[in-house]
Amino acid sequence: MRKFIGFAIAVLMIGAVAGCGSDSGAGPDIVTSTAPSTPSGVPDLAAGEEIVDGIDVPWGLAFLPEGGVLVAERDTGRIMRVVSGREPEQVYQVPGVVARGEGGLLGLAVAADYAETRYVYAYFTAADDNRIVRFRLDGQPEVIFAGIAKAGNHNGGRIAFGPDGMLYVGTGDAGQGASSQDPASPNGKILRLTPDGAPAPGNPTSGSPVYSLGHRNVQGLAWDRAGRFFAAEFGQNAFDEINLIEPGRNYGWPIVEGNGGTERGFTDPQVIWKPSEASPSGIAISGDTLYVAALRGERLWTVPLHDGTLGTPQAQVPDLGRLRTVAIAPDGALWLTTSNTDGRGDVRAGDDRIIRFPAR
Repeated sequence: MRKFIGFAIAVLMIGAVAGCGSDSGAGPDIVTSTAPSTPSGVPDLAAGEEIVDGIDVPWGLAFLPEGGVLVAERDTGRIMRVVSGREPEQVYQVPGVVARGEGGLLGLAVAADYAETRYVYAYFTAADDNRIVRFRLDGQPEVIFAGIAKAGNHNGGRIAFGPDGMLYVGTGDAGQGASSQDPASPNGKILRLTPDGAPAPGNPTSGSPVYSLGHRNVQGLAWDRAGRFFAAEFGQNAFDEINLIEPGRNYGWPIVEGNGGTERGFTDPQVIWKPSEASPSGIAISGDTLYVAALRGERLWTVPLHDGTLGTPQAQVPDLGRLRTVAIAPDGALWLTTSNTDGRGDVRAGDDRIIRFPAR
């Protein structure tokens, strides 16, 4: 692991959308040691610590109950275990990963009952489709859901277990916008599955995995303390979105991008940006703040959250380039991955890296 002492990051507050506030400040050096973190605290975005560098296109990230973090490398199909102060260790190779364009090994999730089952879940692009598998780190993968159309882009890929113990899946339209409005297609949707991969009981349509539809490319999923569900979505040319997701709702794509769909029966987003300012991928919630990792925008957005309503975003900009995944650790720390080696970023020495911001 390359030492990174002495690399200063500037944390800037800028108003990149209409009405955004502005401020500025400088962060300390990123270091390889980890500072104490308080689960009830707030991530200190001026205290970034580099946990590891040299990761090949990190995408999915999942915390293990016994400690350590699993990180998916999109293009290699490897799953690395990352522990602060140690070299990353390969703990699994997902077979059958076909990494082309935006496809490859994407989202990761650890089973809610991992202590008993030891199951890890992965979403990846295979030869003919996008699919979800589960496996133990010492065993073979089991396909639990297949048939999500693949393409060079718009593959979706984020998976997460919700407060109800069900597996939620963000998919993309695979470049075929009409599929987002087709209730029989899993593409352009948020799916809700049992841990075995079956349509979850209580879904809007019995026997269907579809939880919500009308999405273009969902790559961020998160819940607040009250169990409200939010998702990040790439727009096309006009607007990226953060949506409050409710069962059975239609979020408009490809008929509507951004606001303006309520009169036609669609649900409007809570937050919109120009794609150049965002291209939102992973999201996470800590306390009263929603955090958004931005790819094209090359910044971490923070959005105030109050009673299920999102306020005015503010941009926190460490000088890290493209940001793919943000997650809150059990100790309250915020983990952030860069995505400069994905073919669209400016690669810097040591990319890609994972940064930890302890909660104070």
